[in-house]
Amino acid sequence: MTTGLVLVATVALGSCVQWLTGMGFALVSVPVLVLLLGPADGVVLANCAAGVICLVGLAGGRRHVRPAAMVPLCAAAACTVPAGTWLARRLPEPVLLAVMGALVTTAVILVLCGTRVPALRGRAGAVVAGAAGGFMNSAAGVGGPPVSLYAVNAGWTVREFVPNAMFYGVLVNAFSIASNGLPHLSPPLWTVSAAAMLAGSLIGRTLTGRIPEPRARLLVLLLALAGGVTTLGRGVWGMAVGSLHG
Repeated sequence: MTTGLVLVATVALGSCVQWLTGMGFALVSVPVLVLLLGPADGVVLANCAAGVICLVGLAGGRRHVRPAAMVPLCAAAACTVPAGTWLARRLPEPVLLAVMGALVTTAVILVLCGTRVPALRGRAGAVVAGAAGGFMNSAAGVGGPPVSLYAVNAGWTVREFVPNAMFYGVLVNAFSIASNGLPHLSPPLWTVSAAAMLAGSLIGRTLTGRIPEPRARLLVLLLALAGGVTTLGRGVWGMAVGSLHG
C-alpha cells in the first residue's frame, strides 16, 4: 500500500511538472522510482511515462519543432542509447544507484547555473547533447538536461524549448524502451501509474500559464537535486556496507 501511494504521488508530480516546463518528469521521479522499484524497472517506467506525456504534449506544438537542430540530436541519441543500457545491466545495484545519483545531481547543478559550454553550439553541439542525453536516458532515465544545456547555449526561449524538448522526449524514450524493454510491474501498479500520470497531466495543463515558468522550473530542479543527492547517498552507503561485509 505504501509503495503504491508513493508511486502515485511521484508519477503525478512528475507528470505535472513535465507539462509545466517541457521536461522534469524523469528528474523529479527517477530518484524515487529507482528506490521503490529498483534501477531497471524504475528507469524504464520513467521512460514509458515521459514518452507518453511528450507525445500528447507535442500534438499542440509540433509546428514549432526545429528539424535542423533536432535531427542530429535524435540521431546521436539513437547511437548512444545501447551503451547506456549495456552499462546499466553490468553495474551492481549500489554502484548503479551512485552513478544515477551523481548524473542527476551534476546535470541539475549545470542547468541551475545556466552553464555556457562553447562545445554545445551549432550542429556539433546538437550531436554532443543528443549523444549525452541518449546515454543518460537509457542508463539513468534522465536525458533532458543535456538538451536543456544545448537550448541555453543556443539562446532558445522557453516557448521554443518546450515543443522541441517534447519531440526529443518522444524519440529518446522510444529508443530507450526498445533497448531496455518494459518494466516488470503488476497489473495494479500499471493501473495506478497510468491513473496518476493522467491526473498529474491534467493538473499541469490546468496550471500552465498560471505559475511563472521560472518559479516552476526552479522548483523542479530543486526537487530533482534533492532526489539525486538522496540516490547518490543510498548508492554510496550500499557500496560501503558491501565492502565491509566483503
